[in-house]
Amino acid sequence: LFQEVQKHSVHTLVFRSLKRTHDMFVADNAKPIPLDDESHKVKMAVKLRTEYGSVLHMPTLKENLREKGGPNTGDPYGHKQYSGNQGQELEYLITGTHPYPPGPGVALTADTKVQRMPSESAAQSLAVALPASQSRLDANRTAAGVGDIYRHAGISERSQPPGMSVAMVEAGGNKNSALMAKKAPTMPKPQWHPPWKLYRVISGHLGWVRCIAVEPGNQWFVTGSADRTIKIWDLASGKLKLSLTGHISTVRGVIVSARSPYLFSCGEDKQVKCWDLEYNKVIRHYHGHLSAVYGLDLHPTIDVLVTCSRDSTARIWDVRTKASVHTLSGHTNAVATVKCQAAEPQIITGSHDTTIRLWDLVAGKTRVTLTNHKKSVRAVVLHPRHYTFASGSPDNIKQWKFPDGNFIQNLSGHNAIINTLAVNSDGVLVSGADNGTMHLWDWRTGYNFQRVHAAVQPGSLDSESGIFACVFDQSESRLLTAEADKTIKVYKEDDTATEETHPVSWKPEIIKRKRF
Repeated sequence: LFQEVQKHSVHTLVFRSLKRTHDMFVADNAKPIPLDDESHKVKMAVKLRTEYGSVLHMPTLKENLREKGGPNTGDPYGHKQYSGNQGQELEYLITGTHPYPPGPGVALTADTKVQRMPSESAAQSLAVALPASQSRLDANRTAAGVGDIYRHAGISERSQPPGMSVAMVEAGGNKNSALMAKKAPTMPKPQWHPPWKLYRVISGHLGWVRCIAVEPGNQWFVTGSADRTIKIWDLASGKLKLSLTGHISTVRGVIVSARSPYLFSCGEDKQVKCWDLEYNKVIRHYHGHLSAVYGLDLHPTIDVLVTCSRDSTARIWDVRTKASVHTLSGHTNAVATVKCQAAEPQIITGSHDTTIRLWDLVAGKTRVTLTNHKKSVRAVVLHPRHYTFASGSPDNIKQWKFPDGNFIQNLSGHNAIINTLAVNSDGVLVSGADNGTMHLWDWRTGYNFQRVHAAVQPGSLDSESGIFACVFDQSESRLLTAEADKTIKVYKEDDTATEETHPVSWKPEIIKRKRF
C-alpha cells in the first residue's frame, strides 16, 4: 500500500539542494533587457526624421565633427540628411559681411571669398569682423537648435563650465566660441509701498480670535473666537454691534455672502452653520464632517459652500438644500485652508500633509497636486487681479501660476509658522505668523518692505503674541488682524510717508529661485 521512499546518500541530497538554490537565484527575470544597438539606431533615426526633419537639412557644426572624428556625426545612424528641398543642393553663402575684406589693402584669398561652406580659419576671421546684426542673431538661434538635435540623438556636447555662457557666432555653419561670464539674474526694483501703522486695537473677545471677515458693503466685519462666540463690529468706529452664540467649541472660520444676507461659520465642534442676518438666527446646519472644521469659503458665482476639516477632506455643499455635493478626498492629513474662485481650478486646498491641491469642482477630483512645500501649508491666498496665488508654510511662502500650479518664486525670510496670508490689488502681500510677526511683501518682486511685531494687549503674556487671521477691508485701505491676545488690530497706510522719507532699502541682489 505504501511505496517506500527511496533513500539517497547525504551527498546526493546536498547536491540537489544546492541545485534548487542555484536555479532559484540564477534567474535574471528582473534584470533589464540589454539594449540592442541596431534597434536603438532605427528608433533614433525615426525619431530624428519625425520630430526634427524640418531642420535636419541645416549645416553641421564643424567643431563637433572634429571632436567626434567624422563627417557622419550629423546623423550617427548612417541615414542621409533629410532636405526640405528634395533634389536640390542647398547653397549657404555669406553675404553682407561689412567690413570685408578685414582691412584696406588686404587681398581677397580663396578662403575669404564668398563661397559655399567656408573653411574653419575663414569663419574665425569673418566672425571677428562681422557686426552682430539681428538676422545673424536669428541664424545663431536656429543653428543652436542643431546641437539640441545631436543631444537628443545621444551625442554628448562639449561641457561648459558652470556660470559661463558660450557666445556662439555662426558663419555658414561654423562657430567661434567666446567664453564670457554670464550675468546672474537680478531682482527688479520693487514698487514703492507706504508703510502700514497700527491705529486701533479692538478688544471684547474672551479667547483667541481665530478668524475674521469683512462684509461686502464694507460697513462692518465679523470675528470668530475660541470663546465660542461670533462678534460683529462696526468697521468705522470699532464698536461691538452684535454677539452670536451657538457653537460649542472654538469658531475657526467665518465668511459673509455677497449673494444673500447670510453669514457662514464653522468650528472645532464639527459644525457648519448658516446664519440669517435679518433674524440673527441659525437657519441651516451642514452635517458630514467627522472632525473639527478648520476653514470655509463661498464660491463667487454659484450658491456653493466649501469647507475643509481635520478629517483630511474638503466638502462641497449646496447652500440652499444643505446637500453634500462632493467630498474632496486625497489629502493624508488635516486640510487647513480652502479657497474658491470662478475660473478653473475653482477650488484650492492647503493641508498639513505639506501639499496643495487644485480641484475640479464638477468632477470632484484633483486636477493638480503641488508637493514643493516641506512643511504644513496653513494659508493660501488668491491675487485679486492676477491669475496667480500664494501659499504659506514655515519653510517658505511660494507663488504659483494658475491653472496648472506652475511655480513662480519663493518669498523667503518669514521664518515662523505662517497662519494667514492676505493680498490687495496694489500688490501688497501680508503674512501673519504664530509668533506675532507680520511681514509685508511686494507681490511682483517678492521684496519684504516692512516687518511688524505689535505689542500684546496689557495683561497678556508675551507668549500670547500670535496672528491667526488677517484680511483687507473692501476699500483695501485698512488691514485687520485677529490675534492670540484676544484683540483685533487695525492697520492703515502711513499717509505722511513718502519715497524720500521711507526709501526702499533694496539691493539688486542675485535671485536664488530654488524650486524646493
